[in-house]
Amino acid sequence: QVRLVESGGGSVQPGGSLRLSCSASGSIFSFNTMQWYRQAPGNQREPVAGITVGDITKYAESVKGRFTISRDNAKNTVILQMNSLKPEDTAVYYCNADLSTLLFRGLGYWGQGTQVTVSS
Repeated sequence: QVRLVESGGGSVQPGGSLRLSCSASGSIFSFNTMQWYRQAPGNQREPVAGITVGDITKYAESVKGRFTISRDNAKNTVILQMNSLKPEDTAVYYCNADLSTLLFRGLGYWGQGTQVTVSS
């Protein structure tokens, strides 16, 4: 059983930065894809960024150029660096681990989520 734990959420002003971390209890190397999703109140959960075991990345259009995803297989950790944050980035952010090679499939293992609030 894999357990994913997110950390690094919080409140920040527009234009600020946050760094989210996802730590896995097992080896993330066994997962072909690791992703971050987010869900704002009243909205469906949506993919934000994903990375394959070969370090191929994919981003939602709304975060391209501002967010960067990376993985450290030795530390079983996935990082989401979020810069130039906007109020519309406010949401609960979830870490996801999937055995599939397809990014943004929406299946696999999920963390409990971490709140990100962007407000002046």
